[in-house]
This record gives sequence, C-alpha cells and structure tokens, in this order.
Amino acid sequence: MIVATLRRLALAFALVGAAAALAAALLTVTSVVLRALTTRPIQGDVELTQFAIAFAISLTVPWCQWRGANIIVDFFTRRLRAARVRQLDAVGALLIAVMFALLSWRSGVGAVAVYQAGETSMIRSLPMWWVYASLSPGLALAALIALLQAGLLFQGQSLKRLQDATP
Repeated sequence: MIVATLRRLALAFALVGAAAALAAALLTVTSVVLRALTTRPIQGDVELTQFAIAFAISLTVPWCQWRGANIIVDFFTRRLRAARVRQLDAVGALLIAVMFALLSWRSGVGAVAVYQAGETSMIRSLPMWWVYASLSPGLALAALIALLQAGLLFQGQSLKRLQDATP
C-alpha cells in the first residue's frame, strides 16, 4: 500500500514537473519569437524560466530516485559480491535520503525567511517564497523513497522488483 502510494506520487510529481519544463520551453520560444518579430520579449522570461525549471527538477527527482536513475560509479565495486554492493547501495540510499530531507527542510525554512523579508523577483516582482516552498514537496518525497530503498537494501532485497512494480 505504502509502496504503491509512493510510486503513484512520484509518477504524478514527475508528470507535473514535465509539464512545468514544457511550459518553460514554450515560454522561452514565445519570448524569442516575440523578440525577433516585435523586439518586445516577455518581460521577466529568464526569471520565470528559472523558477519553472527549479520546480520541474524538484518534482522529477522522486521519480528519478524511484527508478534508480541517479549516476552510479561502479568502477570500484565491479568486482565485489552482489551482497556487498547491495550493502554499499543501502548506505548510499540512506545518505541521499538524509541529503534530500535536509534540502527539503532548508527549502521550507528558506521560504519562511524569504516570506518574512518580503523578497520579490527583480523584474516581475513575484514573491520569492513561492519558489522556495515549491521545492520542498518533491525533495521530501525523494527522501521518503530513498529511505524505503535503503530499508529494502539493508534487508537484502533487490530494488528491481520495486522499480518495475505497477501501481
């Protein structure tokens, strides 16, 4: 039940993240075309694109973690037994869970601080706390997924079955 819920959430977050990245791409193309045709681009297009891409990345990280699509350097572990590699992967998953949890927490704390300071973007004067706050959910979900993976790996289970599971 928990596994299926985490998988569905990760997939839903990834789809929203992909839509945000697509919106950023369309915004950029539109702004470039307007600049070429009318010399009047969309004001604040760069900051809007930055916001959208940060949001997109934070939402696609959980799916990346679920699929085990992070960069893995196996040069040093190629000759080790599968059980030892699984133990090292478990430690790695635990460490990345801690990192994602810290990033989520600090993004939330940063959102509160930026909100209290009333900080806005330079060109469009958009509240900056939105950006910080939007990063926390994806990073928190990635932390939960990595924690689940660490637990499974410490129990000697393979992540292949987890990654291939359908909701």
